[in-house]
Amino acid sequence: MNVFKISLSLLLTLLCTSVMPQTADKSDWKAGYPEGCTTITVGSLASFDGSVMTSHTDDSHRTRSWIDIVPPKTHKKGADVLMYKRIKNDSMAMPAYGHQEVGKIPQIRFTNGYINTAYPSLNDKQLGIGESTFGGRDELQSDSGIIDCQRLCLLMLERQSTARGAIKMAGELLAKYGWNDYGEVLTIADKNEVWHMEIVGPGKGKVGSVWAAQRVPNDHISVNANASTIKEINLDNKDYFMASDNVYEVAKENGWWNSDKQEFKFCYAYAPNSRTSFASRRREWRVFNLLAPSLKLDPNDKDYPFSVKPDTLVTLEALIDVFRDYYEGTPFDMTKNIKVTDKDGKSIISPLASPHMPYDANDLYGVNGGWNELGERTIARWYTMYATIIQLRNWLPDEIGGVEWLAMDNVATSIYVPIYGCVTDLPSQYKTPGRINGYSLESAWWIFNRLGTLTSQRWGDMRHDVDAVWIPMQKQLIDEQKDVDQQALELYHRNKKSAIEFLNEYSNEEGEKVMKEAIKLGDFLWTKYDEKF
Repeated sequence: MNVFKISLSLLLTLLCTSVMPQTADKSDWKAGYPEGCTTITVGSLASFDGSVMTSHTDDSHRTRSWIDIVPPKTHKKGADVLMYKRIKNDSMAMPAYGHQEVGKIPQIRFTNGYINTAYPSLNDKQLGIGESTFGGRDELQSDSGIIDCQRLCLLMLERQSTARGAIKMAGELLAKYGWNDYGEVLTIADKNEVWHMEIVGPGKGKVGSVWAAQRVPNDHISVNANASTIKEINLDNKDYFMASDNVYEVAKENGWWNSDKQEFKFCYAYAPNSRTSFASRRREWRVFNLLAPSLKLDPNDKDYPFSVKPDTLVTLEALIDVFRDYYEGTPFDMTKNIKVTDKDGKSIISPLASPHMPYDANDLYGVNGGWNELGERTIARWYTMYATIIQLRNWLPDEIGGVEWLAMDNVATSIYVPIYGCVTDLPSQYKTPGRINGYSLESAWWIFNRLGTLTSQRWGDMRHDVDAVWIPMQKQLIDEQKDVDQQALELYHRNKKSAIEFLNEYSNEEGEKVMKEAIKLGDFLWTKYDEKF
């Protein structure tokens, strides 16, 4: 425990190191494009149980590797919220982000509790957020603002309980204090509906932002994969659209939209290059193709619908399968040409072939694809820090209705654990930073990273051993959710505190259980495949 406190203190010192940046950080970009996160949403009438869902894979080579719980707080009059900007920090054992203070805004009296992931994700009022960077035009990014994407997520969760309220508040804060990040989408969900909010800067030296928000129909699903997806907006339809006052003006002034000749499309006005990236478009196609195959969408199209109606109601299992995907069985499978001859003389994909190879290994094996020498940009990634699937359920009290299914590291070799929005603490390993001193089994991220890295060394064989453990365990966790909810509800009606204690104990026990199993599984693979990788 003392070691953890020392490490955390060191981390905070390093994260606040004052280095003056010139622009927002691009450390998680590759080949001129963000190579980060994927977010998928599910409306209440498209889900298996009526829940609203949003999600997020934090695909980053630098973001924080620990998770903690921030409780609801009462703040003193005159208190402020410090604003920070991400900067590159290579002073630790591993590459990381530092965070430089850039300003402050007034704090409100009472703030909600929330699950504090790299991008804060779920609060105790059933407000959940997913995130994906799409970049946008460089000339829009401004260092004059003080709010970045991570801080905006935090402010939304601390201060709001509905998606519409969060979007409206964000618009007001950004107009006053300014956006200092590149183009970002937030998929903001409450227990009744889910929205996409796409934000870009106001231009060099300016304070403010340009943004548009579009609601996902209740019977639809949507995806954002590092590309702007909002096209036409109809601000007369207030039930489905919102936008900043300058959304048309900035595009006109800069010559990005000619109102006399073309229909306004947000994505082409403010982030046209994002629509050219196969790294993004292929993932959009794959999500829709897996959940709505009847549409028969072309994997090489430039544009896809903002949202679609799935062929069948989307279950947790189906959504997990999508996030585990790496184009296996499609023309875009990066392992398809890495072949050997088996003992019967048949050509087969080598068991050493893996879709989770680092980029220089792709070069070694001649793997190419939609992302050129980088191969295909799959949904499951070997550099994922954590992933969330957030369920929001209006028929349950907030303490029980909001659930964040959390997986650490590469989703293809990990497992989602339910963390209820009311929990007050997490196992120590989840709260232990993984980038300060390097590898340690005291960090949950390292526990799962070890397993994922090992499995990718002999993917064709090891993945089956991993699936044999995780698939039935994941099914059990999902199957027992109804019973857990019911027990919590019965306790809630008698004593709310008892229900919270029960759910806290349950989430923590399951977190401990999967970490122990991940260590055990890694040891097993190391032993079974000794001298074979």
